[in-house]
Formats: sequence, C-alpha cells, structure tokens
Amino acid sequence: MIEIVTADGRREREVMAAMRSRAAAANAEITRAVAAIMEDVKERGLPAVEEYSLRFDGRAPFELDRERLEAAYRACPPELIAAMEHAAANIRDYNEKLLAKSAQWRSPDGGVVGRVVRGLTRVGIYVPGGTAAYPSSVLMNAVPARVAGVEEIVMVTPPTENLNDAVLAAALIAGVDRVIAVGGAQAVAALTYGAGFIPRVDKLVGPGNAFVAAAKRMAYGQLDIDMVAGPSEVLVIADESANPKFVAADLLSQAEHDKLASAVLLTDSPELARAVDAEIVRQTGYLSRSEIMECSLRDFGCAIVCRSLEEAVELANEIAPEHLEIVTRNPRDLLPAVRNAGAVFLGAWSPEPLGDYLAGPDHVLPTSGTARFFSPLSVDSFLKTMSVIEYDRQTLESVSGQIVCLAEAERLTAHANSIRVRFEEE
Repeated sequence: MIEIVTADGRREREVMAAMRSRAAAANAEITRAVAAIMEDVKERGLPAVEEYSLRFDGRAPFELDRERLEAAYRACPPELIAAMEHAAANIRDYNEKLLAKSAQWRSPDGGVVGRVVRGLTRVGIYVPGGTAAYPSSVLMNAVPARVAGVEEIVMVTPPTENLNDAVLAAALIAGVDRVIAVGGAQAVAALTYGAGFIPRVDKLVGPGNAFVAAAKRMAYGQLDIDMVAGPSEVLVIADESANPKFVAADLLSQAEHDKLASAVLLTDSPELARAVDAEIVRQTGYLSRSEIMECSLRDFGCAIVCRSLEEAVELANEIAPEHLEIVTRNPRDLLPAVRNAGAVFLGAWSPEPLGDYLAGPDHVLPTSGTARFFSPLSVDSFLKTMSVIEYDRQTLESVSGQIVCLAEAERLTAHANSIRVRFEEE
C-alpha cells in the first residue's frame, strides 16, 4: 500500500518535489472571480456582500446573538464540552507562558529605549461550514488572540441552514466577541474593507477553500493574514524500536485529511518499513475514509529507508514538514539537529492528533516546506510592538555630532538640521 524506497540521492528528491507540487499556484479562473468579488465589495460594501451570499449560499449575512451560542453550548454532549474546555485551558496556558512583555532600559548612551507590546485591535477568524466544520480550529485561532489582548474577535462562517453547534460552542468557550454568518470570498472582502455591520479587521486567520485562500492572498497588505495553508502533511522518523502499529496509525491520521495530504516515513530499518506497510493495509481496512487515505498514500506517501537516522534528519530538514514525529529509542537526542518543522512530536506517546486537539501548541502550522521560514500560529501572531526612545538634552548632545555625520553622509541636511538647531546659541 505504501511504496518503500531506498534513499539513493534521486528517489527521495522526487518525494520532496511531489510534496511541494501540491501547493499549486491559484487557479487563474478562481483568481479572476475572486478579484472581481473583492473589488465589488470594496466599491459597494454590504449590498455586494449580500448579493454574493444569496447567490453562493442562499442566505443573506446575519449576526448571531449570545443566546444562539449558549443554545449551541447546551446542545453539545457534555463530554464534548469538557474536551473543548480542557483544550482551551491548555491552549491558554501555553500562550500565556509565551506572552511577550513591554520593556524599557538604559541604552549604552544613557538614554531610555525599549518597546511597547500591544494586542491587535480587531481580528477576524474564518471558519469553514458544512462538513469541514472544526471546533478545534476555533479554539486554536481564538484563544491565542484572546491571550494577546485583542480587543475584538470577529468570527465568520458560511450561513448554512444548520450552523454547527460544536463550532458555535467553541466560539463561546474561546471568548469570541461576534459571530457573523457570512462565508466565501465575500466574507474575506467584507473583513478587509468593512461592509455595513461587518467590520474591517487588522488580521484574518483560519482555513478555507480555494476561493477563500485566493481572497486572503489578495487581502494581504490591507490586513495581515496567518498564512495560506497547503494540504496537510506528516513526516515520521523512526528506528527499529518503534511500534509499527503506532507509526502506521499516525501516517493514516494525516492521510485521511484529503487526497493531497502527504504521509512519509523515514527510517534506517527496512524491517520496520515493511511492518508499517502491513499495518497500513490492516488498519485501512476498518477506517471510514479508506478511499481518501489510499489516494493520499499512493500519490504522496512513501517509506524511505535511509542509511542512518542522521541522514533521515537532514532529509527532514530539507522537506520542512508541517508535523514531524520522532519515534526512536532516544527521540530527544535528535531534536538539536532539527532545523525546519512546524511542530515536533517526541516519542511513541506524543502522536500528532495530540497536537491537533489538546496539548496546547497551535495546530495552525506552516505547510509545503514553508516551515523553513514560517512559524506556527501563537499569541505572537496577534501582537504588534512599538519602539520607545527617550533621551534628555545632555544625552542627545553627547551623540549629536555622530548623528549629524551620518545624516550628512546620506545628504539628508534636514535630518542634520533637526539635531543642530537644538544646540545653537539663542
């Protein structure tokens, strides 16, 4: 079921190329359609949003009141509420420990310098509707924003006939301020420019379909975005000590996302690779999304037998996976060599779904090799900083000559003058 290849300098490169190819450029037709929607909403505001919402979703946008969220909370099974509240508590604790603080100190010159840390004023969270409704994503996006001190969190979700109770309950648990039933590119446009009762936001986060992704790309610059996420991926580094049943289960947990998901095993043990393949066949037989998993593993999955674990880590760094599991006899020994990954899971008892749902670190992670330069969503994503500079007369005078020297070297005489006039004789 899963191809087993030996690293030879060629095949593993083909695997990496296939993984990167999944993040294809936006379809030209989608791009044109979305550009027209964005421009129309910019020009006409809410009437344009209403027209697109009626055309694509069959309902005009509307805002949900707190009573509707509380009803959704009551409608959820108690065990689901308990799980979501536990997850929210862990996410909150994790981000509170990361929260940057404002600070000021004396510079070597003797002046006061520092920075002020502020939460963003208003953040939008996009939540897909229909079968792609994930309450865990609500928690992962909203709780860090709340910890950052964001003044207002606005969640948008398509105005389906039956809004998902778990998603609405998660919004209540996470402290979302407003929930507006509007979806698609028109929702992104409304949050970008403002449209009637739908406010303009400073940042937009959350997953969506190809139209939403294209709209987020176009909106960037008018507002900030988290990232344009590609298909999900997991890479497992394992040695002969790993339990093939566990490894297979973890590969399948990502392969079930969609047919473009990627699940790759790197190992120094040919025996483990064969055992994992057998387990994949066995477990796929009783899992519900077997067709999706089979397509994903056929097109974007494989087991690569490396000459050593060190070679496996180097290959993992080149792939820069969204999720990296290290299931070896001493997994922490390999961590210092890991440079590029969205999230790292150490040991047999730290499977990827633990991070997806409950551990606390965010499951909004860089994909398609972008872990080389992007980081997971966190409280940092919802903060901005302002520099602070305060010198007195004596301290400024002590460095005035150097400032003038630098300004004149750049032929910016007004800059130099700004310093000189302060010390001229009256």
